[in-house]
Amino acid sequence: MSIFRAMEISASGLTAQRLRMDVISNNIANVNTTRTEQGGPYRRKRVIFQEKRSEPNFRELLQNTLLNATGEGVRVVAIEEDNAPFRLVYDPSHPDADEDGYVRMPNVNIVTEMVDMISATRSYEANVTAINSVKSMISKALEIGKA
Repeated sequence: MSIFRAMEISASGLTAQRLRMDVISNNIANVNTTRTEQGGPYRRKRVIFQEKRSEPNFRELLQNTLLNATGEGVRVVAIEEDNAPFRLVYDPSHPDADEDGYVRMPNVNIVTEMVDMISATRSYEANVTAINSVKSMISKALEIGKA
């Protein structure tokens, strides 16, 4: 694997985790949204990742390197809505309350969102560390070339 390839892989992770943090932030911002444009309460969204691989060429197939191939990073394949049931909160004075006084609230759990945010932040930091390590290796290689 080339040294620049390692940077590309980490960069794809940075991009994916940044999008994940944006989606989580959106979920947190809409924790009390009971009416959306589609009608009904806000539905929690989650990001789906997939390994990024290039299509093999004929030579790679002949050499059977697919079994030993390394990944090429990560990509976002979808942002899905969570189909978990909505929370019911008793508040007869709320404008969106049903005839029994219950309001359907978004299926967003703040604790889950915070755990996901911490996970995304740690993944982001790990990719930054990997890029900084590659930069350090490049710098050291250039110093060797000066001597």
